[in-house]
Amino acid sequence: MSRIDESREFIPVRIAILTVSDTRGLDQDRSGQTLVDRLEKAGHLLADRKILRDERAEISAQLRAWCEDPGVDVVISTGGTGLTGRDVTVEAHRDVYEKEIDAFGTVFTLISMEKIGTSAVQSRATGGVANGTYLFALPGSTGACKDAWDGILEKQLDYRHMPCNFVEIFPRLDEHKRRK
Repeated sequence: MSRIDESREFIPVRIAILTVSDTRGLDQDRSGQTLVDRLEKAGHLLADRKILRDERAEISAQLRAWCEDPGVDVVISTGGTGLTGRDVTVEAHRDVYEKEIDAFGTVFTLISMEKIGTSAVQSRATGGVANGTYLFALPGSTGACKDAWDGILEKQLDYRHMPCNFVEIFPRLDEHKRRK
């Protein structure tokens, strides 16, 4: 079963937080702040934080910019993963992904089912990789952000987590781009 290997040194990860909302400003961004608080408590570094409107092209452009930034290892967005017409965050993420982490959405749904029952089917949480950067799209509720962080990301972004974690494969995420 999963565990923390205390013999391994913790490696802080640089994480950018993107809140997608047509109505919220930084002072009302409870979900984004929840993620910031949790990542900092875990010992990671806040690389950047922004709020953007529900505009696919703007979201995709910001994700691409962070994927090109050597100071960003992980991007976590919150908001815009639902089913309404303005919910375009998942599509924006998929515009950027080189590879999708299919099981992320599945595991998130399993965790959500324990909390909100069948309402979990309304979330389209997703994860992927682009240019050696992990990207995760979470729902806009603080509860969903807590569930995703506490149930998945806190463990997978900890190099000490065993039997495996996202951090230990960072050096190999873009190996296909290297010369042989």
